[in-house]
Amino acid sequence: MSKQSAPARRASMSLGVGVVGVLAGLLFATNASLFASDSERQPLDLEDLVRAEDARLAETNAEVLALQEEVEGLLAEQAGAGPDDPEIGSLEMAAGRAAVSGPGVTVSLTDSPLIHDIPEGFHADDLLVHQQDLEAVINAFWAGGAEAITVQGHRLGPLSDVRCVGNVLLIDGGTYSPPYVISAIGDAEELRSALDDSPALDNYRAYVEQVRLGYSVVDEDSLEMPRYQGGLSMEYARIPGDEPITWEPAAAGSDGSDLS
Repeated sequence: MSKQSAPARRASMSLGVGVVGVLAGLLFATNASLFASDSERQPLDLEDLVRAEDARLAETNAEVLALQEEVEGLLAEQAGAGPDDPEIGSLEMAAGRAAVSGPGVTVSLTDSPLIHDIPEGFHADDLLVHQQDLEAVINAFWAGGAEAITVQGHRLGPLSDVRCVGNVLLIDGGTYSPPYVISAIGDAEELRSALDDSPALDNYRAYVEQVRLGYSVVDEDSLEMPRYQGGLSMEYARIPGDEPITWEPAAAGSDGSDLS
């Protein structure tokens, strides 16, 4: 194969550079036109973006809830059981799929007002409400026989995930800041007793006294709680006994026999 001459190679390189330049120019021009035409619907700052996403999430959640109700109605119709069937009612209650009301207890947790004047011997984290503090209240409520629980007005279900990032609470796709409000429907005396008996809350209450973390417990004559809007299907867990059956061939000679 003959070698290409130096001038020819330079010409090829020049042509390649020219093509790349034209393509890059078209790309920049296209991006500029897209952003220019899209400026009216794209939030210009983080606050507007969060507000827009919250509105979109609320709309999506409403659509999901409507579809869930339609599916459950069709399943009940197919099974020949009406919404007043006792078995269906107990299952809906256990899964949080029915709105409920009744007396109970509400606990509010708030950050310390000393966050900008940290007492000696303490750190900034000591003055904030953390995820384990919310979990301590929720677990105490369940232990006290709570029939239904809400966090920031969101009904907890079998697969609810309550998480904190810093001092921001994440639940059901929404973000919340203190005060954190946790309510439970049930016998107020038993719920209060469970709160008092919780070792985790004893630790929190020690910080309430030392650094003025907020903690209030209020009996409620009537609480209204919506149905749980999250999913019910498990991605990894299985009911015991439902594990898939696998078959593996025995190793040669493992039973003492000669397979040759």
